[in-house]
Amino acid sequence: MDTKAEVLAVFVQSEQPLKAADVATKLGIEKAAVDKAIKALKASGEIVSPKVCFYTAAK
Repeated sequence: MDTKAEVLAVFVQSEQPLKAADVATKLGIEKAAVDKAIKALKASGEIVSPKVCFYTAAK
């Protein structure tokens, strides 16, 4: 599974919005990699940002 898919899976499984640092900790990867994946997921509409610096899977 690639980083983008792993990051999306964390957001889908989470019941509340998460910060990039939280996702990086859960996956054990660098925050920069999570930031890159978040940017791509946000551009494709797969995740949304309900408040500044927090993200969740799009419904």
